[in-house]
Amino acid sequence: MIESLLVANRGEIARRIIRTARRLGVRATAVHSEVDADLPFVREADEAVCVGPANPAQSYRNTEAILAAAASTRAQAIHPGYGFLSENADFARTVEASGLIWVGPGADAISAMGDKINARNLMAAAGVPVAPGTTEPAADLTTALAAAGEIGYPVMVKAAAGGGGMGMGVAADDDALRTEYDKVRAFAERMFGDGSVLIERYFPRVRHVEVQILGLADGRVVALGERECSVQRRNQKLVEESPSPAVSPKLRERLLAAAVRAGEAVDYRNAGTVECLLVPGTDEFFFLEMNTRLQVEHPVTELVYGLDLVEEQLRVAAGLAPTFDPDALSPRGHAIELRINAEDPKRFLPGPGVIKTWVEPTGEGVRVDSGYVEGNTVTPFYDSLMAKLVVYADTRPEAIARARTAVADFALAGPKNNLPFFTELLDNQEFTAGTYDTTLITRMR
Repeated sequence: MIESLLVANRGEIARRIIRTARRLGVRATAVHSEVDADLPFVREADEAVCVGPANPAQSYRNTEAILAAAASTRAQAIHPGYGFLSENADFARTVEASGLIWVGPGADAISAMGDKINARNLMAAAGVPVAPGTTEPAADLTTALAAAGEIGYPVMVKAAAGGGGMGMGVAADDDALRTEYDKVRAFAERMFGDGSVLIERYFPRVRHVEVQILGLADGRVVALGERECSVQRRNQKLVEESPSPAVSPKLRERLLAAAVRAGEAVDYRNAGTVECLLVPGTDEFFFLEMNTRLQVEHPVTELVYGLDLVEEQLRVAAGLAPTFDPDALSPRGHAIELRINAEDPKRFLPGPGVIKTWVEPTGEGVRVDSGYVEGNTVTPFYDSLMAKLVVYADTRPEAIARARTAVADFALAGPKNNLPFFTELLDNQEFTAGTYDTTLITRMR
């Protein structure tokens, strides 16, 4: 096993990785920005190094500062968490060139999946279903209009280098496409340094279902079930559950097999997620993208499979066999994750501030992965995620009931928060029936 680990992230995911590292006897080093110095993950690490000011470009995305911290603390490996540098192929290569272990997939796999058009083409070649769309970047508006004419409106305009729901727009006709094309291209150039644009069929009513994969040290790729992620605002997830109430046993078999083929197509190692769009009322699904990292919503998979995915990541990175038998995977029960964000529960706009009250719910089947405690300040410099409230029970109705109680028991004051939204959602008929899709929040609002 790896003996010393630097966690190149912050907040709840850094705290969560450190928790597993310490359980395994792995020395954990945290890096932090100046404004994060008082957060729990910094105190809970064996050692902590300040890597710069609040601006992520000068701290959590500061490759030189992070590598210097690894050298000064004699870290053996780097775990990037999610976001920041986690899907940066150049950083992964630099880490390995420095003689360190990269806890994640190989840089080539990150590169292959980082470009949405290249990823679509690779998946199609591997026999993974993809939605109708362009096989090359739409280099100009004329090309985009011609592509939309062949695909058929409505279409999704996507930044080829984007991810996580960023850099996307919907066009219902030529006029809308003219506007969205310019908007997405400008956003992509500004955010990703790459203005390449993909045109793809847009499905007005769709479910977002993803498969957790793990590429093992011996070369095999295994699928650890699916997660339903259709409760979204602005293409960003708020709730995830496993298993999906929309997936039948036969569909699950096809979905998981496709995800394994996707991983095998890029010689995938370590944890990753194959995201798909599922057309409601049918067994038709399409590849959306592959996230070459640990997902925010990994706890629901952990609870259903009885695994620690961070431990499995460390074992793969160290060249060790997994803790489980890949040929005898047996999920049990139902898990639901609610993302507790510092945002108002109506318009979902950020509302940072000082946490005056923070009392987490407890009890059987309740897990809270949090990045803050009472007295901490949620700053405007980073994502608004404060904690993940995760519940587990034998059945979905029992898990929903447990979630209702846990939300009611979560005492939180100071920053704006979306707990009132979850109170509303957990009583929503579409959600409780399991018939919802990605437009649920729009209809609720």
